[in-house]
Amino acid sequence: MNEEITSDALKSFFRKDLFAEFVGIELLEAGDGRATARLKLRDHHRNVLGLAHGGAIFTLADLAFAAAVNSRGRAAVAIHCSISYLKAVQGDLLLAEAEEVSCGPKIAAYSIRITDDSGEMISLFEGMAYRKGER
Repeated sequence: MNEEITSDALKSFFRKDLFAEFVGIELLEAGDGRATARLKLRDHHRNVLGLAHGGAIFTLADLAFAAAVNSRGRAAVAIHCSISYLKAVQGDLLLAEAEEVSCGPKIAAYSIRITDDSGEMISLFEGMAYRKGER
């Protein structure tokens, strides 16, 4: 049985993710196996070519993934993640939208779409998590 957690409770919980906080990621909403997070790109988010750094994009997607899987009320940890970088970012704002693909008693799978200011999908992240017994 899933025990949903409110979006406000998840936002409060994920403010303890000091790395995501340091990077500048904001969790906008989460619940029911979904989550949305955003990142306003600054100079330190760019690589040597001036493009959005892949690590910044991955971190944004990973936070949205974590919020979505943990919204089901059980502690969950990533066991596999992959990301495809589809095109260069346009503008200074990234949005990650996580959607549940499957959620079983122990394993859950999620797809996270990352879009830029233009609304174009720039990356696709897929994550699988192990759902622990802890609530």
